[in-house]
Order: sequence, then C-alpha cells, then structure tokens
Amino acid sequence: MIRVLLADDQSLVRAGFRALLDAQPDIEVVAEAADGEEAVRSIRELRPDVVLMDIRMPLLDGLAATRRITGDPGLPDVRVVMLTTFELDEYVFEAIRSGASGFLVKDTEPEELLRAVRAVVDGDALLSPGVTRRLIAEFAVRSKEPAAPGEMARLTEREREVMALVGIGLSNEEIAGRLVVSPLTAKTHVSRTMVKLGARDRAQLVVLAYESGLVRPGWLG
Repeated sequence: MIRVLLADDQSLVRAGFRALLDAQPDIEVVAEAADGEEAVRSIRELRPDVVLMDIRMPLLDGLAATRRITGDPGLPDVRVVMLTTFELDEYVFEAIRSGASGFLVKDTEPEELLRAVRAVVDGDALLSPGVTRRLIAEFAVRSKEPAAPGEMARLTEREREVMALVGIGLSNEEIAGRLVVSPLTAKTHVSRTMVKLGARDRAQLVVLAYESGLVRPGWLG
C-alpha cells in the first residue's frame, strides 16, 4: 500500500482527495493536517510514502514544512508533492529547490492525481501537464553561476548527456528516442546519475543540472 498524508487548510479539499485516494486498492490515506506544523508532526510520527502539501497554510506554510521534511535525515523516503491553485505559483520554484518531488494544480484531473502519487513513489518527478517547460525556464532564469564540478566529475559522459536531457524536461521515453536506446536503458542511466549525485528524485536532478552549469538558459528544446 502507498501511504499518503494530506496537508491542506481547506477541509473540503482534503475530503475530496481522501475519497478519491481511499477508493484505490493500492493507496491509503493515513492522516490529514490543516496546517504546516501539524503536517510535520504527523509526518515524523507516521512516515507516509507521499505527502500532498498545500503551499499556503497557517502557522507554517507548505514551503517551510517541505524544507523541514526533506532536510530531516530520518525521513529520506518521504516524497512531497506540492498543491497549488495556479500553475505559475510564485513559490513553485522554491518548492522544487527545497526538495519537493513536484507539484500539481488543485483542479487537476483525478487520473493525474493518482498517477502523481504512484509516480513519486517510483522516484519520478511530477509536474502538471503543460507546466514542465515553463518551470524549467524559471530554473534557467533564476539559476546561479555554475557551481564547482564536485560530484559531477563522477559521472560518465553518457550520464552527463542523460542528465542534460532530464534538465531540459525530457521523459525517459523521450531520452531513449533521442539517444536511440531502450526506455529501460534510459531509466537506468537516470537512476545511476541520481545515486551518484545523491539526488532524492528527478526534480532535484533538474535543479542540479542547472546549478552545475550542465544546462543553461536558452537550451530548452
């Protein structure tokens, strides 16, 4: 079972998500939280697989709560998906940098929400359809000067190539097509790159691709 915690200050939103998720044979909602402080306490106690976290909440907002969760060495396997009302929420960029595995708009289709929960458990980043390129463009605009090579030196040439393609928003299938390899081979390269760089998931790999200078503004395909 995939164990999910819902964190949103609107009870109606939580109720709708709970009804959808609990109806699935492989997903269980283990708790709800109405503010960030409650969410962090419950996550540390219950250690869910996935947290659906609203960005705007009282006491502690979703961004600060996500930083506490992803920065807690005792919670390495907890995946956070941010919930936002607008696709271009000003906090989305910082949320991903803080370790969130992706984000969804609240009015997303039910099938997309279910896919999101299952995807992040498998280590995939999750971004609402149509938003990926714009979010990556935001990374490009805000990215700092290239960081020192550091761990990047551990990557093979093919792994660096794959990481660059992840950085411009390509899926494993698209990477496979670009490199003329199987999707499984592409996924293996992505996984090995994440392990070498200590990235929690694909979203962090995108951040590292920009911060290392492997991908720069203007490279979006």
